[in-house]
Amino acid sequence: MNDILPPAVMQRAETRLQLSELISALSHALDITEGQPEGHCVRCCWIGMQIGRRLGLPDDTLWGLYYTLLLKDLGCSSNAARICELYLTDDLSFKRDFKVVGDSLPRVLDFVLSHTGLKAPLAERFRSVLNILRNGGELARELIQTRCQRGAEIARLLRFPESVSAGIYSLDEHYNGKGRPQGLAGQAIPLYSRVALLAQVIDVFHTAGGPQAALDEARLRAGRWFDPELVEAFEAVADEAFWATLGSLDIVRDVLALEPATHVVTLDDDYLDDIATAFGQVVDSKSPYTSGHSARVALYTDLMAETMGMDGERRRWLRRGALLHDIGKLGVSNSILDKPGKLDEDEWAAVKAHAAYTEAILGRITAFAELARVSGAHHERLDGKGYPRGLMASEISQETRIITCADIFDAITAERPYRGAVPIPRTLEIMSENVGSAIDPVCFEVLKASVARLPLGGGA
Repeated sequence: MNDILPPAVMQRAETRLQLSELISALSHALDITEGQPEGHCVRCCWIGMQIGRRLGLPDDTLWGLYYTLLLKDLGCSSNAARICELYLTDDLSFKRDFKVVGDSLPRVLDFVLSHTGLKAPLAERFRSVLNILRNGGELARELIQTRCQRGAEIARLLRFPESVSAGIYSLDEHYNGKGRPQGLAGQAIPLYSRVALLAQVIDVFHTAGGPQAALDEARLRAGRWFDPELVEAFEAVADEAFWATLGSLDIVRDVLALEPATHVVTLDDDYLDDIATAFGQVVDSKSPYTSGHSARVALYTDLMAETMGMDGERRRWLRRGALLHDIGKLGVSNSILDKPGKLDEDEWAAVKAHAAYTEAILGRITAFAELARVSGAHHERLDGKGYPRGLMASEISQETRIITCADIFDAITAERPYRGAVPIPRTLEIMSENVGSAIDPVCFEVLKASVARLPLGGGA
């Protein structure tokens, strides 16, 4: 078994965490969901906060802007499955490339034709393209509405004020009133939304083409997408030092220093639980087949840990790990996750990468170092044939073994694209065939006892 920190030491480290440190780290999960290069939301936060300071915004307004920028893509996973369904494509590349399209009709048409059903049979592709050309406006409104509504809801779960939720909800509104989902115009668009959209486009074009490309695009869309006053503020701050920081490897440090000192929030256990629950919902929103998965795995994990005599603090910590164990799946396309047929070699490699993504995302938080290892190893096997590292039994902690057992149980009992839900008795039979190779024998016995405690636990 892996060595672990004493629970009291671990608990103190987590409760010294600041909100900005945790949210900036978890924002990397939102980057991969949008198909964006690592650090996109953090860079947007840098850009937007420089604009906000130039405008002379007070600290309380800057604080709300800070978290709107980091969490602007909070609802991004909720429309991924629908994008794959409508466009017969990979949602990650679709989202990445759509951010540079703008509203030019030729560019929009080129995008539709180059991203719709490229691997689908010709007749199916033709039907999809025709549907998009006929109903594109309504379909776009639907996708943005879903994304914005879900993002605003999760922001509330994260205890942010309504101003932050509204900023996330109206991210895709345009200054000229031709945006979505409500068609707001000018000053009717929340300030946080106006700044966040501008910051987003600046980062995308800077990443693709450098400072001049970002400046050119901001000027081109001023008065159409963007508030001209905000574009002027951006031009005023966009000096050499601005671009140097934007391209720096130390930008996370600089962004953490931008949170108004009068509004720094230190996390307690209750808030940590809420954040883990909220990001678990971001993960589960990605596919109709994973709805509620993280919460159920956390429930089974907690029941098992309680049955095994784990103390309350450690159980609470492990429950967070279970809620976040699949956060790396945000970096896997729904065209793979929801595929009804057998995965090919490349698709299977993409699925397996999610465990490493989980560890990498959680590992950005110093106090989550052990939790990152525990959660990221949930697909390891006792016989060494698991992933991502191929760990042997002696290298797999008891905590990971618990999450693994709970995860396998929920995966089998839940509906999947290629089959219906499996009844609990049959699920336990299937699992028993893998005890000792993939599933820890003690954890399996504890799982059976724990499930029996649930309503209808022994039924179909």
